[in-house]
Amino acid sequence: MRRADRLFQIVQILRNKRLVTAKALAERLEVSERTIYRDIQDISLSGVPVEGEPGVGYRLRHTIDIPPIMFSADEIQALVVGARMAKTWAGTELGCSAQSALDKITAVIPAELKTKIEDSKLFSPRFSQRQDLDIDLDICRKAIDDKRMITMSYRRADGEQSLRRIRPLGLYFWGNVWTLVGWCELRDDFRSFRLDRMQSVQPEDAAFTDAEGQSLRDFLKRMNCE
Repeated sequence: MRRADRLFQIVQILRNKRLVTAKALAERLEVSERTIYRDIQDISLSGVPVEGEPGVGYRLRHTIDIPPIMFSADEIQALVVGARMAKTWAGTELGCSAQSALDKITAVIPAELKTKIEDSKLFSPRFSQRQDLDIDLDICRKAIDDKRMITMSYRRADGEQSLRRIRPLGLYFWGNVWTLVGWCELRDDFRSFRLDRMQSVQPEDAAFTDAEGQSLRDFLKRMNCE
């Protein structure tokens, strides 16, 4: 969680008017109590009326109103096209999440901006439906986030098939196809794999850590040098 998001979360927790200890905040936000003490101090210095002390707890002295997030017409259009592209190209789960986020935004923005969403003329069609590609994308994305090894059956452009064990590092979209960048244990090097050539892909229980020379940052450094 970004620090700005954590500070916002602390304020939201304190808005319930109950006394909340630093320990409880630390456990909920998965940081140390020392971090919470620093955050509370910065929140107070920014003008938020926090009262309390270490070892006792914190609360807001009075209710504060946080102004609603407002969007311009162009920002609304950007959100719409982004959500539609995610629904079309970013896998089943992210597509559903994008629509859910757009629904939440639609529910709180002024009526004149809601029409910008409803009447948007920006579309992102996909003419060939591939459910397996959506599923593979979801699996690869989760494996990257969780740092889990994956095993795949892969068919190359020349038709040759092989079984690969990969440390998945990143996903790239090229306008028509997705590629997975990973460290291939068979080749002992970085490799890129097109998702539409994966015959099957399975996440493993085994986790991995970024090893020197084998991380996404190392891959990007190599690409910039070549």
